Amino acid sequence: MRAVEAISDFAKIKALSSIYETEPVDKENQPDFINCVLEIETSIPPFDLLTFLQGIETAIGRERTEGQGPRVIDLDIIFYDDLVVEIEDLIIPHPRAHLRRFVLEPLCEIAPDFIHPGLKVSVCELFNNLRDMKRVVKVGELSTAYPQKSTAYSQA
Repeated sequence: MRAVEAISDFAKIKALSSIYETEPVDKENQPDFINCVLEIETSIPPFDLLTFLQGIETAIGRERTEGQGPRVIDLDIIFYDDLVVEIEDLIIPHPRAHLRRFVLEPLCEIAPDFIHPGLKVSVCELFNNLRDMKRVVKVGELSTAYPQKSTAYSQA
C-alpha cells in the first residue's frame, strides 16, 4: 500500500492492523472502503504530521470534492499519545473514532489496551460497547506489503 510505504519514510511503523473491507457510514450510497490502522513512532508534532499525511493523500490522487463521499485515500490521526487537541483543522482524538466500528475493530487488533484520552476507557472497551453495526470484514494482511526498515546492532 503506497500510503504505508510513504509513512514509513518519515515515521517508524510499530504496528499494522489487518486490512478490512468496510461498509460506508453516513453517506451510504457509495462503494465499500478499505481500512487499516497503523501505530507509528514519530517526533513530528501533530499539526505537522497532519500536513505530511495530507501531502501523501494529494500525491496518491485525493481530490477534496465531496464531504464523506468516495475518495482514493483518507489518512486520519486517531490518537497522538494521550494528547487532546482542538484547533482549526485538527481535533485529536478523532471526534468520531469512538463511534466507528471501522476504526475500533482494527485499532483493537493492534492496541486493545490503549486508553482514549478524552473518554478514559480502553479501545477494546469502546469496541465492545459499540452500537455501530456496519459491516467490517477482515480481508487480508498488509504486514509484508510495505518495506521493512531494519535496525542493526553491533557489540564491540
